[in-house]
Amino acid sequence: MIIRNVMTRNPYIISPESSVTEAKALMSKKNISKLPVVDKANRLVGIITKNDLAKAGPSDATTLDMFEIGYLLSKLTVSKVMVKDVVTVSENEVVEEAARIMVDRQIGCIPVVENDVLVGIVTESDLFHLFTDMFCAGQKGVRAALVLDDKPGQFLHITEEIARLNGNIVSLVTQELEDKTKRLITVKATGITLEQFREILSKIQLTADDIRVV
Repeated sequence: MIIRNVMTRNPYIISPESSVTEAKALMSKKNISKLPVVDKANRLVGIITKNDLAKAGPSDATTLDMFEIGYLLSKLTVSKVMVKDVVTVSENEVVEEAARIMVDRQIGCIPVVENDVLVGIVTESDLFHLFTDMFCAGQKGVRAALVLDDKPGQFLHITEEIARLNGNIVSLVTQELEDKTKRLITVKATGITLEQFREILSKIQLTADDIRVV
């Protein structure tokens, strides 16, 4: 899976000359928390988030009244509070690399650019949607979590037995464990019953960490 398949195209944007008040109003109206900042050529020059806007506002200890606060914020431009050193990815980057960057840098989105021009954005929400798709959460089936030896051929007998019963694997996700000699395999299959899946595991002498219909 690559970025172009999961990114949000034509995201809401704002210019660096816009006021902080305008940025707050747009975020509130569109129910978003992040805005790429682009120049007149649609080149990315920064990003602004709700946290940035909160930091730009006066402290709770201010003696200014609401009118004065509103006036000051209307004069403060996005360029003054935006993050300028923005981490970006290309639309041909793999999704897992974008997810890794977001986790490592503790950020909630990554703008997608081609030749410095903004073409989309990847957010936590986009990755959550991908996560549910990968686990085929919208389709009912038998889901089993198995700890297998991390070596070739460990999953072969399971797939053969599921196919023999005319079952269909709709999701297969693997995860590294602390014990590097093992992997956690989460598989979801349709067309077979919970009892049939349990019989498969018994036949090939495997025990599921968890198995259920979801």
